[in-house]
Amino acid sequence: MHAVFEHRARIARMLEFEAALAQAEASVGVIPQAAADVIAAHCAVDGFDVEALAHAARNAGNLAIPLVAALTRRVAGADRDAAGYVHWGATSQDVIDTGLVLQLRDALVLVDADVDRLTRVLAAQARRHANTLLAGRTWLQHALPITFGVKLAGVVGALDRHRARIQQLRASALVVQLGGAAGTLASLHERGIAVTDALAQRLRLGVPDMPWHTERDRVCDVAATLGMLTATLGKLARDVSLLAQTEIGEAFEPAAPGRGGSSTMPQKRNPVGASRALAAAIRVPGLVATMLSAAVQEHERGLGDWPAEWETLPQIALLAAGALEAMIEVAEGLEVHTERMRANLDATRGQIFAEAVQMALAPSIGRDAAHALVAGACRRAVAEDAHLRDILAREPGVSRWLDAPALDALFDPRLYLGESGAYLERVLASHPRD
Repeated sequence: MHAVFEHRARIARMLEFEAALAQAEASVGVIPQAAADVIAAHCAVDGFDVEALAHAARNAGNLAIPLVAALTRRVAGADRDAAGYVHWGATSQDVIDTGLVLQLRDALVLVDADVDRLTRVLAAQARRHANTLLAGRTWLQHALPITFGVKLAGVVGALDRHRARIQQLRASALVVQLGGAAGTLASLHERGIAVTDALAQRLRLGVPDMPWHTERDRVCDVAATLGMLTATLGKLARDVSLLAQTEIGEAFEPAAPGRGGSSTMPQKRNPVGASRALAAAIRVPGLVATMLSAAVQEHERGLGDWPAEWETLPQIALLAAGALEAMIEVAEGLEVHTERMRANLDATRGQIFAEAVQMALAPSIGRDAAHALVAGACRRAVAEDAHLRDILAREPGVSRWLDAPALDALFDPRLYLGESGAYLERVLASHPRD
């Protein structure tokens, strides 16, 4: 991802636009073919001083102005007449925006491949742990029994939706920008749309209904999609780090020499992958907000808001890529301690089954009465340091309706998993087994 967005790559993509623009204009008779050929021949990035262009961009206001000037000088050295056709009819935002779109196309390929890799790993883990019991937790406390498989399946489903969004972005956001000075292509007269179509074809980009200089919904869509993806990765990272707490010990990141250690505490096994993903998930929302704020632009060309995108969107892509890399490493080497999960399921001495008992009693005594009865039993179990099943067995209001075998069944976690298995299968149906 760094290679996609480094300065030389940015310039290379802008030069790709200039070469394609010249050839597109020649193809519809706007400029001579000979001039277009000379221009295209001089659009190799290796011939440009990236550092000098960066310094010149500071005073020019954007990178396109000194780049077009440098390209014009290079072309003039070979053909003075051809130099007059460099950047013909375009404006700075055309080359910068289209160059960015070309970079985003490369970035989305990388993101899509990594999301696919992570999804496959998690889907395989979900199948492997379809029947692995653990405590479901709400507000960081035990709630009901679930399976580790269905917990992972939730993340798989979210990643599948992100992949669908990425595919949609390729159709909706990867479009050429060519509008000229005020978005009307007046300088190309009646051949503006023909040039745009030819340019898009050469760059293998979509054609928008009209130029989008100050309509920034497409780039905001990219930012928001990457933001949602990073949030999902952060959620996975948060759960893994919580499961790895010393007192929980249910799942751990892969162990490796030098990974997750401490400068002072030899025993530490810190969840460093989760930490990287969480750091990205903390940063990205603010950057997405910057993109949305920058979308409120003035008239036909914004002042200061459009430049705010130039580094913000690449940063979002870089952070999303880093979070993906981190969580792929975690998922591929995830250590799952099933015995610890089962032991923690019993940590509350049966109180994780309180809802099951309540729902079994509710048809006979009413939900509210059942809730009050079981809640009271839970309090007595804590006070007496006893198992909830033993407290309930001595409760006349329970034994009247539930005999010993029925009560035992209510404390079997395998019998209170609801639709967990069905949900897991529905999510994994689109993921073939390796």
